[in-house]
Amino acid sequence: MNHVPRFPEFLPISLEAKDLFKRFLRDYQPTTSELTFSNLFIWRSHYGLSWSLYQDWLVLLNEPPHGEPWFLPPVGPPGRVEVCRRLLDWLGEVKKISHPCINRVDRRLAEEVTQKGFTCETVRDHFDYLYRSADLISLSGNKYHSKKNHINRLRRLQQPVYEPLREEFLSACLHLTDCWCEFKRCEEDLNLTSEWEATRLAIRHFRELELQGGLILLAGKVEAFALGELLNRQTAVIHIEKANPEIQELYALINQQFCEHAWKEVELINREQDLGEPGLRKAKLSYHPVLLEEKFRISLG
Repeated sequence: MNHVPRFPEFLPISLEAKDLFKRFLRDYQPTTSELTFSNLFIWRSHYGLSWSLYQDWLVLLNEPPHGEPWFLPPVGPPGRVEVCRRLLDWLGEVKKISHPCINRVDRRLAEEVTQKGFTCETVRDHFDYLYRSADLISLSGNKYHSKKNHINRLRRLQQPVYEPLREEFLSACLHLTDCWCEFKRCEEDLNLTSEWEATRLAIRHFRELELQGGLILLAGKVEAFALGELLNRQTAVIHIEKANPEIQELYALINQQFCEHAWKEVELINREQDLGEPGLRKAKLSYHPVLLEEKFRISLG
């Protein structure tokens, strides 16, 4: 890219920065769902995301329209105590934040800064849900009985067809996203509006972001789709799932089919966090995660 910002200069996240981000992320092998270029790009407006380089680290600043600025964890090699201290001091000195923090911190960084003058607390609402891909594909055993029943009922009644996401389906996925938004009354909820915008961005830039996608056709019409990518060498992350809300079985089917057709070669599936929403937490727990990926908030003690 033409210009690389050096701290304390920041630039908005753009497609031009993709290759640089991917080099940092490939070397880091992240375990938390936030740390992919695609995720950062599609949520850039919601979080007011910008980036910079501080010595050997990629620095990600969040300045949300309706909240105080904060940092994501610096991405790069170990030895991050000083960069974390510098970022937190800068938030206090320059942005005048009374309680500066770094959010969505993985265990690696939390362990680096423990007993180094930082306060470190877990944030349950941000924990990612991890599942064995083999479990989500086979849905074996009594614990998945209801999921299989949903899928079998839909197959009996509708004869669904799975297809990988291709250019020819993108406009239909955009239309389904708009229908989902209308059903959910997105205009009444800023978070849902942001989710709608992020989903549309992911679809429109599907190729540039190098996402994997899959969809369900009923009578030739796109009624569900999912988008994801590799998070690290053994884990895929599912960023987006959308389905016709009037056909409740579709979510179970697109989940199972997308894993079977796109992710059977990886060991784990990360289905992101629940953000403290009771219904979402119940749904994610119903798939029996094998691990909750802890996340932390760190601040200067």
